[in-house]
Amino acid sequence: MRQILFSGAIGLFLTLIGTPLLIKLLARKGYGQFIRDDGPRGHAGKRGTPTMGGIAFILATLIAYAATKIMTSSAPTVTGLLVLFLFAGMGLVGFLDDYIKIVKQRSLGLRAGAKMLGQFFVGIAFAILALNFSDSRGLTPGSTHLSFTQDFGWSIGPVLFVLWALFMILAMSNGVNLTDGLDGLATGASVMVFGAYVFIGVWQYGQTCANELTAGATCYEVRDPLDTAVVAAAMMGALFGFLWWNTSPAKIFMGDTGSLALGGALAGLAIVSRTQLLVALLGGLFVLITMSVVIQVGSFRLTGRRVFKMAPLQHHFELKGWSEVLVVVRFWIIQGICVIVGIGVFYGGWVADW
Repeated sequence: MRQILFSGAIGLFLTLIGTPLLIKLLARKGYGQFIRDDGPRGHAGKRGTPTMGGIAFILATLIAYAATKIMTSSAPTVTGLLVLFLFAGMGLVGFLDDYIKIVKQRSLGLRAGAKMLGQFFVGIAFAILALNFSDSRGLTPGSTHLSFTQDFGWSIGPVLFVLWALFMILAMSNGVNLTDGLDGLATGASVMVFGAYVFIGVWQYGQTCANELTAGATCYEVRDPLDTAVVAAAMMGALFGFLWWNTSPAKIFMGDTGSLALGGALAGLAIVSRTQLLVALLGGLFVLITMSVVIQVGSFRLTGRRVFKMAPLQHHFELKGWSEVLVVVRFWIIQGICVIVGIGVFYGGWVADW
């Protein structure tokens, strides 16, 4: 358990002291946020705020994980490294998108095809690798079974698994990306979900089928659950430190560099912890905001009318007169409820099988 404490504390410390250094560097180079003209009027004042802040918590997470392993003389696991690969790989795609927005002054960044290709490459690589590297019990980081609180049903096979994993990665990455529209909103919401995965990893480690004392009907067939918690703790700590600088009024934005990385990490944690469907509940705010965009676009194309004043959903409430801080806090409350219910469902699944 020391690893969890170390990784979280190191991640927190690094972003608390490292983010202001990154802010100064980005401001000196003129890497400021490009604000779309069709957004809420109150956002015009954010033009020029340093972006690509995801660099801070991505590096902090990677360093925190590596430092924890060195300090505790523990070997990294394939599962932990794969989630970090997905995290950093999606972050790299987002970085390229942000860089083009800034240098080319093009608000949409990478062309849709190029951005999707990058996400496809990273996601497919993760999914294929997740079905390899079996341990002594034959467990691989990923499973070809669908899962909620544990694996269930029949195997969908490797090809469908890769497609399913890719869908999850794209959905969560773009869900966090859509949520990242107000100061601190996506950061605070992500902290809560990563906190949930720290709990899930610790619980699965305590009830692992690898332990003869806990083996039974209610044990978890998951590879490297403790290291999953270590990775989630490093991300949670790094995001906590980043939130200090990202909350209203934000001194820096995470950009696509951060939002795509966070979404990828959430999908990766769901896959390796066998909670693929549960992540939709744990990350309920991201799902809600994504669905608002789907509903808005679908309604406009079918009827020519808009359901919301503006999508994503957070901007609808801004245009209704809510202050930015009020929207963020209330959406955090919604996300907190989703996490509490999700953890309750996870624990309830274990109790039901007891």
